[in-house]
Amino acid sequence: MHAPRSATLFLLALFANQLLAQPANDDCAHAANLCAQQTLAGNNGGAANSIPAFCQPGGNSVWYHFTTNSLGGAVSVAISGIQCPNVPTMSNGLSAVILSGDGSCTPASFSTVSPCGTDSVDFTTTTTGVLAPATTYWIMVSGATFGALSTAECPFNITVSGPGVDVVNVDFDAGPDQRIPEGGSAQLNATGGTTYLWSPTSGLSGDAVADPIARPGGTTIYTVTTTINGCNYTDQVTVEVVKLITPVNTFTPNGDGINDTWEIPGLRDYPQAEVEVYDRWGQRVFHSIGYKEPFDGAGLPTATYYWYIRVNDLKGSSDPYTGYVTIVR
Repeated sequence: MHAPRSATLFLLALFANQLLAQPANDDCAHAANLCAQQTLAGNNGGAANSIPAFCQPGGNSVWYHFTTNSLGGAVSVAISGIQCPNVPTMSNGLSAVILSGDGSCTPASFSTVSPCGTDSVDFTTTTTGVLAPATTYWIMVSGATFGALSTAECPFNITVSGPGVDVVNVDFDAGPDQRIPEGGSAQLNATGGTTYLWSPTSGLSGDAVADPIARPGGTTIYTVTTTINGCNYTDQVTVEVVKLITPVNTFTPNGDGINDTWEIPGLRDYPQAEVEVYDRWGQRVFHSIGYKEPFDGAGLPTATYYWYIRVNDLKGSSDPYTGYVTIVR
């Protein structure tokens, strides 16, 4: 059964409009910017490119550019999600090539730095050598032509990646993961960005600087965003919060040899730790530097007492731990 004439005409008109919609990046001067590891949707339908395709005879080319990182190296361009329309007289494949140039966008200024990749399904074209650092390169994506068929005009996705273009952990870094005691703080140190924006903001001394102080209440993954060569990049750093000491909250100094002193597991690892215990009126009833002789509550009645501990080490004084302990006789 054939489709009604009106429906057929509508589909043809729709397809014609798609072809006639000239893409903004169909010339080198208006090449779309590609960011490392970030997929961009494209379409070469209606392209009126003035420079012949560098791969096979064809046309309807669209242009992209990317900037290598400070190290340079090999770069790969992946063409995926190719959705060529089912038109009997039209080819159904695309080609892609990476080009070097001087920025003048003249045909003679370009030379290929990768083999041409051509297919009607997902494919990747990769540079055969090492690209120069901090340098702009171009990518031409063109419609392929097979036999007497017309040049393919198709939607697709394009992604650039590889050691020569990747930015995160090369030119931009959120800094190393850190481990801090509960109640402590860490100074974050992002590098390589132009501006910085951190999230979440809770526990941070500022969210728009490279090196805020982080004082999270628990283990937190902080994300920092910057803009480099017109691209937004993010990286993450984990601040792990650990409880260095776990004091028991009750002891029974009754001389039976069981739980007669206030035990603080982990504190012996910090010989400079400062321990203070206060009664409910704020009078200090125990104080020690280090904890060689545990608090035994000698002379004190059954009651709840409040403690304050600094886990000091060679790096300096820590933020205090606080809590309470009950003497039961």
